[in-house]
Amino acid sequence: MPKTRQVKGEVVSVLTDKLKNLKSGVFTDVGGLTVKKVEALRRNCWTEGVAVEVTKKTLLQKSFKDAGFDVNVKAIHGEVALVSSTTDEIAPARILKKMSKDIKEIKILGGIFDHNFIDAIRVNQLADLPSKQELLGQLVYVMKSPISGLAQVLSGNMRGLVTVLGAIRDAKN
Repeated sequence: MPKTRQVKGEVVSVLTDKLKNLKSGVFTDVGGLTVKKVEALRRNCWTEGVAVEVTKKTLLQKSFKDAGFDVNVKAIHGEVALVSSTTDEIAPARILKKMSKDIKEIKILGGIFDHNFIDAIRVNQLADLPSKQELLGQLVYVMKSPISGLAQVLSGNMRGLVTVLGAIRDAKN
């Protein structure tokens, strides 16, 4: 049954509110996917706090316009779903790229990053970046390296002193 103008208006307003807080989003074609595959996509996205919106392109276009984005959704071919995140910039791209290896029908069509449209090549480049947690872990490792190096150097002097004192003790006995 077709949606009424009021229902469509509510969908647009809900989408617009979500898009205003958007960190990044990826467009994918869900036309050739079975219901089980779409549910698997939703499940994988849900576990990482990523939303999947399957809507008509006209409603999605209106939502983007109302949210202040310069995106032409109608130019994207196929049945479009928006996989988006309000917390992690890389998560939608990473999830879709990983799932596209298992489910061949998933095609990355483009995305939204920093309120601008990016093509599928850029989305794949984003997906190759490490996650936020991995980057924070690398940062902590880099920051602690000089400190642990200094601690090892200082403990080396202490160890040398203990070794010399042990040798003197053994020589006297």
